[in-house]
Amino acid sequence: MADLAILPPSGTVPTIEQAETNPAAVYLAGLQPSGRWTMHSTLGKVADLVGFVIETMPWAQLQYEHVSAIRTKLAEQYAPATVNKYLAAIRGVMRAAWRLGQIDAEHYQRVADVQGVSGSTLPTGRGLGAGEILSLMRVCQEDQTDAGARDAAIVALGYGGGLRRAELASLDLANIVEGNGEVITIKVVKGKRNKERLIYLDNGATLALRDWLAIRGTEPGPLFYSGRRGGHLTQGQRITGQAIGDILEKRAELAGIERVTPHDLRRSFVSDLLDAGIDISTVANMAGHESVETTRRYDRRGEQAKKRAARTLHVPYFRRD
Repeated sequence: MADLAILPPSGTVPTIEQAETNPAAVYLAGLQPSGRWTMHSTLGKVADLVGFVIETMPWAQLQYEHVSAIRTKLAEQYAPATVNKYLAAIRGVMRAAWRLGQIDAEHYQRVADVQGVSGSTLPTGRGLGAGEILSLMRVCQEDQTDAGARDAAIVALGYGGGLRRAELASLDLANIVEGNGEVITIKVVKGKRNKERLIYLDNGATLALRDWLAIRGTEPGPLFYSGRRGGHLTQGQRITGQAIGDILEKRAELAGIERVTPHDLRRSFVSDLLDAGIDISTVANMAGHESVETTRRYDRRGEQAKKRAARTLHVPYFRRD
């Protein structure tokens, strides 16, 4: 590890003025709530690595050699993608320090020039098979409570629309811009830049959402309500992203299938569209990806495609008697 002795003692308590200009706090404040917790944890580990906490870490004093040493230390413990996430967080903080006038452009550029770690690992998460999605939906439909109808609609939008958990939780009834025909059109707003896209639900996804709307009613407000014990819902109280994750985990357990996360539904949405021959640019637009490279990372067809390819090869070997 590079010498960080130039940094002040870790026990130093920042003043209110220092806290207001802490580049880490400024950086985190600019993130969406869904990503803020993750990056807060990430920066906390970086600070801990050099003997500080986020609040007292003198971020503006980090030099190229410090960040290079942190990169090397992290690469000994984590996969390349994880290390690069840490580096991205550090760059974000140093960019905030530059904008706050705590460092000059040359200082920021030197730190930003620390290269990421190359390499690849098997993709995380999974895509659900058609039978798993059927089982997941079946346990929701067999639940005759209001929560059963709500959860079926959540699965329908998560898989049929490819929505993120935060997007599902933030939907209001007013986001349904067209719901009278066979296809339901929903406006989705994502991120601090309020980027909008339209998603289109058809067939079973439309039916599931209509059944939920028949129970929910026409009152303005959140599309999905939070729940209580016994399948009862609290009218007008918005469901959280964490609750959506818990719901899918519970339904997967009842269905007797492997654990399911909201992002697994989204990965399945991308993979199944690509498998059906939809061009990747269209799929990227439907998923709200700015780059098709991001869409490729969601594709979970790869291993199945390799298995199918392996079956086409004939190895002329016969079992011994």
